[in-house]
Amino acid sequence: MAGIFARLALLPHGWQQDVRINITDGLISDVAPQSEAQPGDSLVDTLLPAMPNLHSHTFQRAMAGMTEQRGQNADSFWTWRDLMYRFVQYLTPEDVEAIASFAFMEMQEHGFGSCAEFHYIHHAASGRHYANVSELAERVMSAADTTGIGLTLLPVLYSYAGLGHKPLADSQLRFENSLAEFLKLRESAASSLHRNLPADARIGVAPHSLRAVSAEDLNSLSSLFRSQPFHIHVAEQIKEVEDVFAATGQRPVEWLLNNYRVDHNWCLIHATHMTATEIKAMATSGVVAGLCPITEANLGDGIFEARNYIGASGAIGIGTDSNVNISVNGELMQLEYSQRLRERERNVLAMGPGSTGTNLYARALSGGAQALGRKCGSIAKGQLADLVAINSHDTQLLAMKPDQLIDGWIFATSGNVVTDIWSAGRHCVTQGRHAKRDEIEEDYRKTLTRLAAAL
Repeated sequence: MAGIFARLALLPHGWQQDVRINITDGLISDVAPQSEAQPGDSLVDTLLPAMPNLHSHTFQRAMAGMTEQRGQNADSFWTWRDLMYRFVQYLTPEDVEAIASFAFMEMQEHGFGSCAEFHYIHHAASGRHYANVSELAERVMSAADTTGIGLTLLPVLYSYAGLGHKPLADSQLRFENSLAEFLKLRESAASSLHRNLPADARIGVAPHSLRAVSAEDLNSLSSLFRSQPFHIHVAEQIKEVEDVFAATGQRPVEWLLNNYRVDHNWCLIHATHMTATEIKAMATSGVVAGLCPITEANLGDGIFEARNYIGASGAIGIGTDSNVNISVNGELMQLEYSQRLRERERNVLAMGPGSTGTNLYARALSGGAQALGRKCGSIAKGQLADLVAINSHDTQLLAMKPDQLIDGWIFATSGNVVTDIWSAGRHCVTQGRHAKRDEIEEDYRKTLTRLAAAL
């Protein structure tokens, strides 16, 4: 049994001073006001539930900043994607593991306690299958084991380059699987995950997008994995919306909702471009909107209509997607600021009187936990001990009252106020630094040095 003594903690009923949390087998076994710490307790200033990251492609962390130069023609998501496809050809299994370890470590140092990894690199650069069909998925698992982050692995089915069963280009062959091949890969990955990772690890499934998976295969997956985390990219780009409408006579979100039993196990990633009817229907379906505000801004996707969606009781969570800049506060700040620019108002997503930051944080905790299929998101008995401590005595937060602390962290800091992270009770970050940072960073540096020479 491990103990944490917090000077201040955010409990389900609100802020509480001087709280002791017991952790047993990764779960919170007791939460009690207490005047002083017990011998051996971890002492922290301000304790919050740690944020789940509901959407990540860890390998893209290594190309952050490489796509910020404009060519002769207009730059867009689609030109960025071509550059990403070229980059991925150089990655070895060792590279995939080293990059994932570094990205997971950064997530923890910046406030995330768990991550849903949307994993779609499955084969060698030529499209040749590895002897172990789940080789690269197992590299991601090994990175999670090294860092201690709570993992929900989402193996991705990616079969086509576009609607109408368009064949994949050579640059996409690392992703390709038929449904039968994918099911074998996922079975192998699930066996390895249950054998090698802690009990809090989860596995789900992710059809990549409507352009990359046939309607028949999507139907099969939704039937086979009805009770597991089920994530899909949708309506990220206007061109995607136009292509789906041309092929089906319906918009992407509309088509999904009309053809599948979309429910609380589903997470629709981005869903940027929706009509008012789609917004209301998606919000009431129980699905989570997987928002990645920094990546969506970086790629020029557009602005999610968060006010209307949340106003219709829609669930949201946040993800780091391309991992161009990893931080809890950065994603939430970008989400709120995009709404301010759209609406030309302030404190848009407070959704009424009170703290904007606290409201956003609570919604993202709940939606993230739902999307990961993970019992986390509150400091309460029986919950996974996914916890983050911040330093309210940092000069960036020093003037904040308790009910302003989350606002301060999101909107008034550079994000470097995280002191500790526990992922299912694993104390991975102390004094702002991951316990294995030196070895993880050394491997990552070696990987980047090799890639820089090859690119």
